[in-house]
Amino acid sequence: MPTLPDIPLPSSIRSRYVDGINGLRMHVLEAGFETRGRPCVLLLHGFPELAFSWRKVMPILAEAGYHVIAPDQRGYGRTTGWDADYDGDLASFRLPNLVRDALGLVAAFGYRSVDAVIGHDFGSSVAAWCALIRPDVFRSVVMMSAPFAGPPSLPFNTVNEPGKRIDDPIHRDLGALPRPRKHYQWYYSTREANDDMHHAPQGVHDFLRAYYHHKSADWKDNKPYPLKSWTADEIAKLPTYYVMDHAKDMAATVAEEMPSPEEIAGNKWLPDNELAFYSAEYERTGFQGGLQWYRCGTSGAFTPELQTWSGRTIDVRSAFISGKQDWGTYQRPGVYEAMQSKACTNMIGCHLVDGAGHWVQQEQANKVSWLLVQFLRGTKASQGTADN
Repeated sequence: MPTLPDIPLPSSIRSRYVDGINGLRMHVLEAGFETRGRPCVLLLHGFPELAFSWRKVMPILAEAGYHVIAPDQRGYGRTTGWDADYDGDLASFRLPNLVRDALGLVAAFGYRSVDAVIGHDFGSSVAAWCALIRPDVFRSVVMMSAPFAGPPSLPFNTVNEPGKRIDDPIHRDLGALPRPRKHYQWYYSTREANDDMHHAPQGVHDFLRAYYHHKSADWKDNKPYPLKSWTADEIAKLPTYYVMDHAKDMAATVAEEMPSPEEIAGNKWLPDNELAFYSAEYERTGFQGGLQWYRCGTSGAFTPELQTWSGRTIDVRSAFISGKQDWGTYQRPGVYEAMQSKACTNMIGCHLVDGAGHWVQQEQANKVSWLLVQFLRGTKASQGTADN
């Protein structure tokens, strides 16, 4: 591997590589490694992020007594061994194999179980499936910004009904709106999406700046609320980074919300020198590795495998943390509620952190770290909004 620039990390975090993880050479950030025998916590990032996204949380968890491990997941950053070919085999990016990646990593570090798996955005889905499939290994779970509704259901009580496939009309209906729209996850599944972002007219750095800004609490129009139904008229109320104008790609979508030079200079949670690390990594790798995850979900090809766990619940201790200004909590109507009422049987808290949008562990690192430490210590932090 060619020499890569240093990562701008606190001195308490180190970067290393772990070979032989389910076919990957996995790049990992690590804190609390100085003392052997500590309990382990695994942190899983989302899109378009990296292990680097946990840089503010890791030292605090390490100070609380944990060995903290955060990988660049399959398809991301400095982890290698995955296929970025759009026409390649998607199977390695399906959720059970991402769980296998996590299992292999903690086993390589000598752990038979971890105290918690904590995931943000798409990493929240992987964390949820880790806890669902292997609760003996992943003894608690915190999902962040992306609630979990449970495994897809099997068709039930259909023996006397003719077999009939019911297609979701949402994409047709979105396109037929007076202002035609499209859903970002299906856009992310198109052949063009990677090139649109990797070769954005404004450059990767400014694309990411606008993207992160648009989904953060800094964008003042992020005022989420529960939506009533999975219908075109209702989900078209979502901001354009979720339900895009039909004729625009993501680079053009977020360019309209590019923050001013003064706003960029005043950004404390993602200053330009830290954003420069993200942009350098994505300029090098492109975005297709992360987009493969979306393609697995939208294709439907792997749904039958996930139905193997139909009806199973997450029974280990669980919690949910999201930004109060994060539309991700409500982007799928009913999922936030289903997570609490059905999917998780031992959920001790749902926390909406004020002053944070989608990038909650970066925008409000101290509040999130406090909630995580309280969860890990078994303390039931107060429900609702974390304002302390």
